[in-house]
Amino acid sequence: LSIHSFPTRRSSDLSTVVIQTVDFFPPMVDDPYAFGQIAAANALSDIYAMGGNPAIALNLLCFPSCLDTSIINDILAGGYDKVKEAGAIIAGGHTIVDPTPKYGLCVSGFAHPNEIISNSNAKIGDILILTKPLGIGIMNTAAKAELLTKAKIKEITSIMATLNKYAKECASELNVHSCTDITGFGLIGHSYEMASASNKTIEIFSNYVPIIDEALYYAKMGFLPEGMYNNLEYLKDKVTLVSNISQELQDALMDPQTSGGLLLSLDRKSTRL
Repeated sequence: LSIHSFPTRRSSDLSTVVIQTVDFFPPMVDDPYAFGQIAAANALSDIYAMGGNPAIALNLLCFPSCLDTSIINDILAGGYDKVKEAGAIIAGGHTIVDPTPKYGLCVSGFAHPNEIISNSNAKIGDILILTKPLGIGIMNTAAKAELLTKAKIKEITSIMATLNKYAKECASELNVHSCTDITGFGLIGHSYEMASASNKTIEIFSNYVPIIDEALYYAKMGFLPEGMYNNLEYLKDKVTLVSNISQELQDALMDPQTSGGLLLSLDRKSTRL
């Protein structure tokens, strides 16, 4: 065993930094190709949230031995197409036998040190921009109950499968101080993380928050994912809600998102808002 010490390099000496992330989960849609797309878009999202560009991805696939190989092929094809759309490549991966199918990616991305964006640098006076509407968890729960039309399922699937690449590119000319992607902790949970890490308080005006059409309707009917209750329990002493916000709107703000959008905290002066 040989141990060596290396001189510490200053960040100013670096031209490229590596961003590494991994994520995978079980299906939330019936179409295996669409599932592959969504899982890949979700896994790629952290790279964009940190200001980087994905370059190399590894497949992570769990599947039962009884699963038809054509389904596996469709899942991997969906993931491949999203990685290709991102401008990255799939360099291999790993599979195991598991009773519940699961798919995702381990992704490596790159960025210049000056382009890295954290979730801990929000500034006083910043405005917030959310790049995808909320309600994905609620709508997926309603879909499991077979309450959604095919057109609505297609709409929700499209939202989840959309890469945050385009939001990141649109924001590249703006003075973004902080960024995170909205996933399992919902808008309130990820906003709390940003506020806490930045040592700031974030104020959200609920009437400006984009929400998927019909999501509040299904939330009022009680079609709420289990993760929402977990978020509510975790955040109950960390957030203040005004009394005139309806229960279904509160639920939507806490709703866990699958492949949600980016939450950008940016200098108002760099926008036309």
